[in-house]
Amino acid sequence: MKQIGFIFLLMLGASQVQAQDILVNTLKNEIYRPIKKDKDKDSINWRWKRGGLFNFSLSQGSLSNWAAGGDNFSLAVSSYFNYFVYYKKERHSWDNNLDVNLGYIQTTSLGGRKNDDRIDFVSKYGYKVDTLGKWYLSGLFNFRSQFFDGYTYPNGAPVFASSFLSPAFVILAAGFDYKPTDKFSLFLSPITSRWVIVANQYLSNQKAYGVDSGSHILNEFGAFATINYNTTIIKNVDYRGRVDLFSNYLKQPQNINFFMTNQFNFKINKYLTASYSLDMIYDDNVKIFGPNGDSPALQVKSIIGLGFTMPLKKLHKPVPVNNAPPSIPTIIDPRINLNTSGNHL
Repeated sequence: MKQIGFIFLLMLGASQVQAQDILVNTLKNEIYRPIKKDKDKDSINWRWKRGGLFNFSLSQGSLSNWAAGGDNFSLAVSSYFNYFVYYKKERHSWDNNLDVNLGYIQTTSLGGRKNDDRIDFVSKYGYKVDTLGKWYLSGLFNFRSQFFDGYTYPNGAPVFASSFLSPAFVILAAGFDYKPTDKFSLFLSPITSRWVIVANQYLSNQKAYGVDSGSHILNEFGAFATINYNTTIIKNVDYRGRVDLFSNYLKQPQNINFFMTNQFNFKINKYLTASYSLDMIYDDNVKIFGPNGDSPALQVKSIIGLGFTMPLKKLHKPVPVNNAPPSIPTIIDPRINLNTSGNHL
């Protein structure tokens, strides 16, 4: 009986140890079992993201013995390029966006001239200050200018009005950025420095864009706000828009400088799209309009085009993940004691 009882105890202990091993292995497999994730829902798990869009439009018209009148020939070319680079890690975010617009029109009556010319770069850094991830303490840098000489035609004759870095607008601002979604952001800054650069000596001598005669830089200090919004309105119709507002504390703060840009893209197929852009600018220092060419005015640019669009592939650099499971400590049943010789008691 003693031998049978001893054998029974050994079998019972072995079964308990085996059961313990099965339990530990089962828990281990459940804890570190890979979880399938939806590709779209998990798209926010990145640190670097970049992408963009290129659009090229061409339109042509011709008339022959047309009683209603018009140009015998007209040709218009317009292009739009956008590229962005975004970064985020823990509480930090850094958004960079570049927009470039170029357009040219040729007609028999007016000859050739540009109808669009803009380079616009915005870089914004933010540090998350709330638990919901909607408010950021942020700094913003913005540079806006053009590439080629520009002319106005008040009486049909060209008048030199602008050039590269003449003007150029530079904004450096500190404030708060509200980003409730990836589609919308509102940046508010009570501390903003704005520079107007007029590098061309002729325009500088004319006191163009508010600079003193012979001076090349005008510095203003005030408040700044910018709103950015992008969305898919309906299937195959995308919209990107931005509004900038600036008030100069030092001179006529009630005269708010205004800049607005809108871009609509209507997708026809993979590469063919229709586009519409609408830009509006009001700057109290740009006094080249009116009967005498010495008054500010609302500037409006509207372009409709049909052409080629190539989306630049969005690339994500995912957050590095350590998939190696940590070591699991050995679990010892308190009912099993080991002596120094390793024999079960």
